[in-house]
Amino acid sequence: MLSKKTAMLAAVAAGALALSACGGGSDDAGSAEDNGLNLVSEGALTVCSDIPYPPFEFEENGEYTGFDMDLMREIASGMDLELAVQDVDFNGLQSGAVLAAGQCDIGASAVTITEERQANLAFSDPYYDSLQSLLVPTDSDIASIDDLAGKQVGVQQGTTGETYAQENAPEAELVQFPSDAEMYAAIQAGNVDALLQDLPVNIGHTEDGAFTIAEEFKTDEQYGFIMAKDGSEALVAAVNEQLAALRDNGTYQEIYDSYFAE
Repeated sequence: MLSKKTAMLAAVAAGALALSACGGGSDDAGSAEDNGLNLVSEGALTVCSDIPYPPFEFEENGEYTGFDMDLMREIASGMDLELAVQDVDFNGLQSGAVLAAGQCDIGASAVTITEERQANLAFSDPYYDSLQSLLVPTDSDIASIDDLAGKQVGVQQGTTGETYAQENAPEAELVQFPSDAEMYAAIQAGNVDALLQDLPVNIGHTEDGAFTIAEEFKTDEQYGFIMAKDGSEALVAAVNEQLAALRDNGTYQEIYDSYFAE
């Protein structure tokens, strides 16, 4: 039998060995956990987005870009992380399903902050103020939302544009689409009479002169980046810190002006 002193020294040595064994890979593999971010992939900020949705997210020359993507790239860089992007369905994103499943760390997809969504999601500080709008063919007789009775209006499923249309154009026939790409193709083909969605996206569809903005709607909407409802406190704080820094150093304004300045 060991003496009490010998036993104590053995226990201390064993404890030190155990700590050493547990912490042997912590510098390399546990950095994300150590700082509390609990990232999906070590060394990367994995972003989920519904692409394309210009000017906020789209693919150009094999690279994801747009207002949201450019901000995400700067935020990831400020956190000493690489940026990884996954293209997902908007409905699964705004519901929180893909975040709860651990598919990504953060969602950047022009997501409006609403009380309903806040029940399932954690939001960053607001980063964009938005309006809704009504897009129609240039030769359309639709001049405002009051002219939509009996008309087919394209909306994106799960969006605040869909909600606005439901509440303010009750006599219109709403046609749901999974993304803006399908909506725009539908109005080009004459399958719907109008599109009701975020103003910057509709503005992008007026560039060739075939379509025009019939009306804009002030809704006091603001976009936020979204994260899992539970366990993302450190990530939310880190993202907000980077957003504040980008505003302070002028980078946010530079990115904003590159997409929205007239």
